[in-house]
Amino acid sequence: MADTKKIKFDLRTYMMIIALVSIWIIFSFTTGGDFLTARNISNLFRQSVFTSMLAIGMVMVIIMGHIDLSVGSLVGLTGGVVAILDVWQGMNPIMSIGITLLLGLILGLWNGWWTAYGNVPSFIVTLGGLLIFRGVLVGITGGTTIGPMSDLFYYFGKGYLSDTIGIIFAVLVGLAIIIIQLKSRRDKLKYDFEVLPLKFEILKIVVSVALLVTFILIFNAYRGIPIPLMVLTVFLAIFTFITNKTTFGRYIYAIGGNSDAAKLSGIDIKKITLTVFMLNGLMAAIGGIFLTSRLSAASVAAGNSAELDAIASCVIGGASLAGGIGKVGGAVVGAIVMASLDNGMSLMNVENFWQSIIKGLILILAVWVDIYTKNKKSAA
Repeated sequence: MADTKKIKFDLRTYMMIIALVSIWIIFSFTTGGDFLTARNISNLFRQSVFTSMLAIGMVMVIIMGHIDLSVGSLVGLTGGVVAILDVWQGMNPIMSIGITLLLGLILGLWNGWWTAYGNVPSFIVTLGGLLIFRGVLVGITGGTTIGPMSDLFYYFGKGYLSDTIGIIFAVLVGLAIIIIQLKSRRDKLKYDFEVLPLKFEILKIVVSVALLVTFILIFNAYRGIPIPLMVLTVFLAIFTFITNKTTFGRYIYAIGGNSDAAKLSGIDIKKITLTVFMLNGLMAAIGGIFLTSRLSAASVAAGNSAELDAIASCVIGGASLAGGIGKVGGAVVGAIVMASLDNGMSLMNVENFWQSIIKGLILILAVWVDIYTKNKKSAA
């Protein structure tokens, strides 16, 4: 009986991945197989990188019980700044990126300070930031489009890695998956935590590695691994480690779960809140650099409504707007779900208004499932 409970829990953890695969199968049939071609899968993942970058930062804010409505404007502003430095000022691309990342941290600090130390609700602070950052962007660019970007940015936004590097990456990540999973199991057993039966643990590892190899082969069948996807993978690993394996990450969950209890236990809530908003600003700046690189230009419309896609990705990926629940990996899967819906419906020539309606309904359904599950647990 105990084993059955563990298996059910594991299935719930990967329910969003199951839903994603189902969406792909449906679109594969409705598009006559065009959806699952190597070219489209490569483009799909490259398109999902932008929202994924924002979702990684946003999910930590949501776990703490806050929200950030300024992310889209922050993307536009940082993208405009990096374009001004690169195109108008002719600055070294590395220095341009460094200054833009610093700006993202500062703007995140602005949001975090007002929220943590000014005691202004994050909704109001970031709503103000949405207007302020967009206004500054229009002011410094004069409302003009700035481009084209230099070669390094083109490579960052649209480049691909060679097949050989892709194979090396698959081997290294595959080994990492095996080592991490087995070490995690050993640590849990050491402290008498519940674990999956060994045969299911092995099955999970085999499936994970098989999926990794499959995707690498798909990417190599087109042009190789997209560089933006590789960058996203690095940040996904970093922030997954931060949220799951560090004291700082545990504090984020503790504050979102019960801020009063977290305060009584000695957690510096204001400092953690400030830091999380700074990290969110950093990820928004990275998103702004990536978007500008992909488009090879910056415009005043860049990042419009991006915050809504980021929030939707987090919620679809399992984060609770009430705080205390959510995972970085889930947010990225949610972003891929959003990109899959956009991509699949575009291939089917679904009109834009229907695409918005369908995505909105899916978002409401995701929140309803979260609330329904919680209510069911409470009743039990």
